[in-house]
Amino acid sequence: MSIEIRPFDKKYSKATAEIWNKVIEDGVAFPQLDYLDETSAEKFFSEQDFTGIAVDTETEEAVGLYILHPNNVGRCGHIANASYAVKFDRRNEHIGEKLVSHCLSKGGELGFKILQFNAVVAANHSALHLYEKLGFVRLGTVPGGFLMKDGHYEDIVLFYHLL
Repeated sequence: MSIEIRPFDKKYSKATAEIWNKVIEDGVAFPQLDYLDETSAEKFFSEQDFTGIAVDTETEEAVGLYILHPNNVGRCGHIANASYAVKFDRRNEHIGEKLVSHCLSKGGELGFKILQFNAVVAANHSALHLYEKLGFVRLGTVPGGFLMKDGHYEDIVLFYHLL
């Protein structure tokens, strides 16, 4: 298996919508509640400062993605934020690590100085482990900051990484 991170192309709109929507459906990671269709996915992913698509070069299948954009505006516009999603049946193949590593590099290329995560769900042990492995610094915890799909509130963890 060979994974290549490519810039978003509208030919991946349907596949990226499906990957993104699965995370929303699971209800344990993204804050969004609304699903994307092919048209809204093309618009959403095209509007980011960068959207990276993880493509299996053997099959040309999109197997993951990330979005990168400012975390805030003006005097805080040098701080980026990102979200990551890996196709459900391709998880545990280190695709997420490739996406995050690419994002760190791309963020610096785009002039961001810091990558900050505002809401990593504390129950997302895989993400916590990956971010710490890649050198992210844990800023703290917001108790009950994320409404889980089942209706209970889970803590969220804030991280940053200098670019």
